[in-house]
Amino acid sequence: MKQLKYISTIILAVMLATVLGCASTAKHEGTGEFIDDTMITTKVKAAIFNESSLKSAEINVETFKGVVQLSGFVHDKADINKAAELARQVKGVTSVKNDLMPK
Repeated sequence: MKQLKYISTIILAVMLATVLGCASTAKHEGTGEFIDDTMITTKVKAAIFNESSLKSAEINVETFKGVVQLSGFVHDKADINKAAELARQVKGVTSVKNDLMPK
């Protein structure tokens, strides 16, 4: 009986460590958030790719906890605004940090 209690305590400790290891913090995202951010990044890249006036190969997209960061180079100020507008329209985007620069 004592061994059963010892084994169950170890199993509980391992499960707790596993759950806490997947939890998010201010600087690290949890597993679910990582998957959500990956989907947001993919959708923003697709929206930019489908916009014929933007050169998507020169625009980098990164997402952390719903905040999308755009960086790279575009033709002019209108393209900077267009890329940010497209990113804001994607479901799940909480804000857009636009670091795009005109060439």
